[in-house]
Amino acid sequence: MSKPVMDIHQILEYLPHRYPILLVDRVLDMVPGERITALKNVTINEPFFPGHYPHHPVMPGVLIIEGMAQTAALLSFRSADGQVDSKSVYYFVGIDGARFKRPVMPGDQLIFEVSLIVAKRGIWKFAAVAKVDGQVAAEAQIMCTVRTVE
Repeated sequence: MSKPVMDIHQILEYLPHRYPILLVDRVLDMVPGERITALKNVTINEPFFPGHYPHHPVMPGVLIIEGMAQTAALLSFRSADGQVDSKSVYYFVGIDGARFKRPVMPGDQLIFEVSLIVAKRGIWKFAAVAKVDGQVAAEAQIMCTVRTVE
């Protein structure tokens, strides 16, 4: 396997998220202003599996979407050549066309592929796909913005 574009230490410099909500382990490929590919190793130790579902653990779809958004945030920050600080918050503005095609379970490697559609007036729109073993697990168009909070 080739060296990651961003390892977990670099990801932590850009994203304010921490355990248990940090959902990106590594960035595999990135072309700033265009696209990014990132990886999430899904393990049985995830805090949501005991309740979703005890007899058949499945990663919640909302967390797959969140992983795609975190991947999009990394692309946004690297494209704008900026870094998040303690006063920057990355918000969802919209989620369109979200579809879930297959369950994501412990042991899966979830690959997030996110492409920038447009960035205008502080709103970033992305096409996002989450795959496991080359099969689409989820897809959506997501819109996000960065805001400064007090």
